Amino acid sequence: MHTLQIKRVIEKVCDFPGLGKRIKEAREQDSRSLTQICRDCGISRSYWYQIESEDLRSPVTEEIIRKIEAVLDVDLNINFDD
Repeated sequence: MHTLQIKRVIEKVCDFPGLGKRIKEAREQDSRSLTQICRDCGISRSYWYQIESEDLRSPVTEEIIRKIEAVLDVDLNINFDD
């Protein structure tokens, strides 16, 4: 039996005002390089910059947001339960 996995996504960062800014501030407080943070999150630097600048070319999944929170040890207060 196969299980269908559904990912919850953020289609528009404008639904979460200031998300990119909060992520950037958390990254700047971290002592690791952006390259290392991206490696730990499993995303590219260019995608990271899209998230920070709130100029997404593809949606952000809940999984990515949770990885960013875990890697940066921060709570971004994003609720996907709505």
